[in-house]
Amino acid sequence: QVQLVESGGGLVQAGGSLRLSCAVSTSTFSRLAIGWYRQAPKKQRELVAAISSGGATNYADSVKGRFTISRDNAKNTVYLQMNSLKPEDTAVYLCNTEGEYYSGNYYYGPSWGQGTQVTVSS
Repeated sequence: QVQLVESGGGLVQAGGSLRLSCAVSTSTFSRLAIGWYRQAPKKQRELVAAISSGGATNYADSVKGRFTISRDNAKNTVYLQMNSLKPEDTAVYLCNTEGEYYSGNYYYGPSWGQGTQVTVSS
């Protein structure tokens, strides 16, 4: 069973930066696409960014130009660099895997992490 552990969340002022990490315990990490999602109170979970096994990426329109997703296959870890943070970025951020990445889109799989809280103050 694939396990995912997120870290790096916290409290930051608007305009600040955070880097989230998602460590994935599996021997097949390099073959997996990974998605970062977020869920704010009373809102639906939404895809923020995703990266394919080959390094292709896609982003939600709301974070394009501010967030960058990357992966380190040697460390079984995916990162989400978040710059120019806004109060509306406040949410629990979760990573997901064992989904499908094709045609520039990521379709979530069954494996989720516990999430890490990101709070952006105005």
